[in-house]
Amino acid sequence: MPKIFSDPDAIAEEIIRDVGTNLVVGLPLGLGKANHIVNALYARAAADRGITLTFLSALTLEKPKPANLLERRFITPVIDRLFGGYPDLAYADALRAGELPPNIAVIEFFFLAGKWLHVPSAQQHYISANYTHASSYLLARGLNVVTQLVAKRVVDGVARYSLSCNTDTTLDILRARAEGRASFKLIGQVNSELPFMPGLGDLPGDEFSAVLDAPATEFPLFAPPSEPVTDSKYAIGLHTAGLVRDGGTLQIGIGQVGDALAQGLIVRHRDNAQFHAIMKRLAPSTYPPELETGPFEKGLYGVSEMLFEAFLALVDAGILKREVDGVVLHGAFFLGPKSFYRALREMPPEQLARIQMMPVSFTNELYGDEDAKRRARVDARFVNNAMMATLMGAAVSDGLEDGQVVSGVGGQYNFVAQAFALADARSILAVEASRLAGAKAQSNIRWRYGHETIPRHLRDIVVTEYGVADLRGKSDAEVIAAMLQVADSRFQDDLMRQAKEAGKLPKSFEIPHAYRDNHPERIVTALKPAREAGLLPWFPFGSDFTDVEQRLLPALQLLQEAQRTPRRLAGLLWQGLTHTPDGSDLECLTRLGLDRPATWSERVYRALVSTALARIRIG
Repeated sequence: MPKIFSDPDAIAEEIIRDVGTNLVVGLPLGLGKANHIVNALYARAAADRGITLTFLSALTLEKPKPANLLERRFITPVIDRLFGGYPDLAYADALRAGELPPNIAVIEFFFLAGKWLHVPSAQQHYISANYTHASSYLLARGLNVVTQLVAKRVVDGVARYSLSCNTDTTLDILRARAEGRASFKLIGQVNSELPFMPGLGDLPGDEFSAVLDAPATEFPLFAPPSEPVTDSKYAIGLHTAGLVRDGGTLQIGIGQVGDALAQGLIVRHRDNAQFHAIMKRLAPSTYPPELETGPFEKGLYGVSEMLFEAFLALVDAGILKREVDGVVLHGAFFLGPKSFYRALREMPPEQLARIQMMPVSFTNELYGDEDAKRRARVDARFVNNAMMATLMGAAVSDGLEDGQVVSGVGGQYNFVAQAFALADARSILAVEASRLAGAKAQSNIRWRYGHETIPRHLRDIVVTEYGVADLRGKSDAEVIAAMLQVADSRFQDDLMRQAKEAGKLPKSFEIPHAYRDNHPERIVTALKPAREAGLLPWFPFGSDFTDVEQRLLPALQLLQEAQRTPRRLAGLLWQGLTHTPDGSDLECLTRLGLDRPATWSERVYRALVSTALARIRIG
């Protein structure tokens, strides 16, 4: 049985005595990091340069860091409420400040999106890896310690520990250890907020060398609040919902598109007439022949590397109900708001048994029991996000053309490969057609880009807010024509010109008239009736934000966009100086401490927020 510790420093000393002074420590992706043990090891190595410490990890989670007065006043109470007792990771603070001791290295294969741009040490030590390859890379670097947050349960007086949120790579390297291909110490830290998940991650105590289990080292789980789903994200989710076949298989990637897709599927299932009406307004040129529009009689089976709150909503709605060996959903890691963790903790055992956490080698690839996986993963739809796409169908999902890494490849390539390996499966990459860069709109559909995550020979389906581009098996000219149809109309002519100049489109080609109104305003208008009817809420699956904070968020986003255009910001300010806020707006202003402005800057912020709230309310 493992040695039980109540002091992080003591368990760190035990690890060093047991393993030695050359520590190669694996930290699970995201939620599963044993923060107190990690910080104790860091402090020990920082104090003793004779110790060499390497952390191998992914998705280091950090509390939000507000940048200005308005952000501070909005987010500080949220941080206190949701993350107040969450212990910061010392290595992350030092890495960001450029103060990591020379005997300590941090190597990651996936970043929290955009959070490590232009941090030289993080960028230089990043490993580009498919999620399924990460475990082999850990072992190749001499992994000798794994620290993991675990849930605990006592059965007949004997403690068992669940890997809970992170079975992903841990189960794969445990299998390597059992087969004699690896030698490392598994160290656990108990957290009572972590759901005890049944399945392969339910481990006996003798799998662990030591466990930190004490009230003093309990902490609230990292619980990022749900973000509001924008109109463009809803449009992408709804288009994608029309591609999912009843009786099929579903994987969803990280982000708001996942929430939008799940809500779109729920509307399609529960209020089919409304779904038809929404799609007729949103996609008149493709409605209805190319769409899957019926309710889910057979239901779906879920197999996704990431399990998040939207999947539970799909189970509750009776959509995820097609069972594979008694299971409706297989996942490899999870992360979400507090309500999500609570739902898993309080779920009746017979329901929880239908959700199984598995190694990432199970969810993300077909190798190993391939025949059974093929039988289970019928009509699969693998839905993931990309930042940009080229006119010839390549996707840019993880990095910039100068080499800066935004996030990571993660499992995206794995799921694209599965889509081509399985009969009737499709890879769906979601891309917003445009974005703001400063005060200027830019197209996310490019003629070319200096970095690619998914090459064009693996092009399949690309979905933007303007529709679906089915690219599989098409010629270059056909692909370019399809991509132009889902591009923002402000950029279509220039994109078409570049394709013609390169000889990839006939000189006589013209974009059909039906696809010439791809403007953000059309999306807002198309979705407005469903928004007003409550079918497409800002937070479809609830939120840890208060009602007042939920009203503030769209207004603050509007101001953030306006900051890129000085003339627009000045107009908002002028309107706000002459606007009298109503009662509900005063609640919002009070929440930001702007109900009684005492300084000029507070008066300016009050005016801007008042105007933004009025604009959002008018729609």
